[in-house]
Amino acid sequence: MTEYGSDAGRLRRVTAVRLWTGGLATAVVAALVIFVGTLLVNGLLGASVLSPEGSWRFSALGMTAYAALAAFGALAATGLLHLLLPNTPRPLHFFSWIVGLAVAGATVAPFAQDGPVVVTVATSLINLAAGGTILSLLSGVGAVAHAELRGRTPARTPLGKS
Repeated sequence: MTEYGSDAGRLRRVTAVRLWTGGLATAVVAALVIFVGTLLVNGLLGASVLSPEGSWRFSALGMTAYAALAAFGALAATGLLHLLLPNTPRPLHFFSWIVGLAVAGATVAPFAQDGPVVVTVATSLINLAAGGTILSLLSGVGAVAHAELRGRTPARTPLGKS
């Protein structure tokens, strides 16, 4: 097969340390988004978010499981990005579509359960916030890894630090 364009003849590799370090940091941030979101819902609305077990009260253990699920989602998205970067054309576009559709599914999933509307909407918004965080942070991580792999340096801040 013949390749054309600016990438012709270049082998695309992934800087795994930078990619997975960014993925771990994203997992921590996603878990914190869940913790903050559930605390806000509990404090402002006096309601608990939907529990995966189907109970309406979300204990500390349930909130931890919810946050761990978000962290696992971030790590799974990092694995997907690691697979896409060296193997697909326009990997960040495919990544954005795949993760964006997964976030859309997580956002509408609470509406499939019976329960108070306020709780359902709050859970949906928390899922959207966590998913949007994962998508935006990992897209940035992938862009930096892609720029480094292609011999470019990422954009610098005005002070010259990245």
